Amino acid sequence: MSGVEAGFWSLGGLFLLIALRVPIGVALGGIALVGITVLRNEAVALAVLKRTPFEFAAHYTLSAIPMFLLMGAVAHHSGISAALFKAARLWLSGLPGGLAVSTNMACAGFAAASGSSIATAAAMGKLAVPEMLRAGYDKGLATGVVASAGTLGSMIPPSIMFVLFGIFAEVSIVDLLIAGILPGLLTAGVYTVMIMLRCQLNPSLAPKLDPAELARLKPERWRALGQVWPLIVLMLGIIGGLYSGVVTPTEAGAAGAALAYLIAILQGRMTWARFRESLLDAMSSTARIFFIAAGAVMFTKFLAISGMPTYLGNNLADLGSPILLIIATSVIFVVLGMFLDPLGLMLLTLPVLLPMFEGQGMSLVWFGVLTVKFLEIGLLTPPVGFNVYVIKGAVGDTVSLEAIFKGVTWFLVCEAIVVVLLVAFPEIALFLPETMK
Repeated sequence: MSGVEAGFWSLGGLFLLIALRVPIGVALGGIALVGITVLRNEAVALAVLKRTPFEFAAHYTLSAIPMFLLMGAVAHHSGISAALFKAARLWLSGLPGGLAVSTNMACAGFAAASGSSIATAAAMGKLAVPEMLRAGYDKGLATGVVASAGTLGSMIPPSIMFVLFGIFAEVSIVDLLIAGILPGLLTAGVYTVMIMLRCQLNPSLAPKLDPAELARLKPERWRALGQVWPLIVLMLGIIGGLYSGVVTPTEAGAAGAALAYLIAILQGRMTWARFRESLLDAMSSTARIFFIAAGAVMFTKFLAISGMPTYLGNNLADLGSPILLIIATSVIFVVLGMFLDPLGLMLLTLPVLLPMFEGQGMSLVWFGVLTVKFLEIGLLTPPVGFNVYVIKGAVGDTVSLEAIFKGVTWFLVCEAIVVVLLVAFPEIALFLPETMK
């Protein structure tokens, strides 16, 4: 069996294991071990198994990931997410679909403190969905907006996905983080326009608040806005520190976590129980990410041995047109995103796609933004839309899984619009990194 044939067989085996609900980290690592044994020998396979997890986890830059996760956990457990949603609700509830718009904006804001799509969706799902359902909002809209806007945690800095992309693609993490700002805000803006248009055309989706209720809430607006200052301090601390060069991306994670703790202590919101819960949340999320990533690195080494990336690269390079390459990449991400964990998908495809985009002279920073955008889409598409299942877990039997998937459909249309804009106008992603150099 040739190396390329082994590579294709390994993909088939990988999809079979995933269909059998084998954890993706185990599936990636197991297929890699078998493949390396077939193409080389058992000794080489065991050497890869022994060395790879340690070498990966010992990568200094990766220490930013548990720190950003810890920052997000502290921000959630200390009430920053609740204060943010309250302020957005008070200021935006008078708009068509006001609570849904508020949730969207609150997710965009909390994304700047969490770095994770799933964490953003989980935090806002517990706050916003019950409130919208009590107000009589359509179940699909109420759950769909949280699942979809939660994906902004992957785009708006500090994005863990950008940190990982930067490490594996050897691209400036600072440039990637800054490049995600405008696309993230653009996505939130397109979501907002869509929500308002739908609710204006179909008022039954989101009943308007009574004018008397709006008048009652008005005096509370400025007080609620004043409670959002911790998030602003966190955002300015991280982005300002990165841009000024005071901290590296790795140090920014630790600085952000320390700053989040300090703010929570000053506000009197950090109890021992919350401290412990924040640590456990960050530790479990870190373990999951590292386990998948270690398996993906092993699988990447197997693919390199098989020669499959070179084979695919040569064939896709024959397409000639960058647009055809982008279309082919889009199809790959959308199809695989239906079945694979976003992290596993990114680490699986980078060895194949990076050389091709680099060979076409395309910006890898822009490609990083496009990759993360496709990973966002994968978080929403059935049958393995992770954010959808996060929201399902938050709402229980109140809303069916089918209704949530139906609710995200409109947001997937918005995502497609943003992808087209990013391809047509790469400056959306590249303007800030180039301006700030």
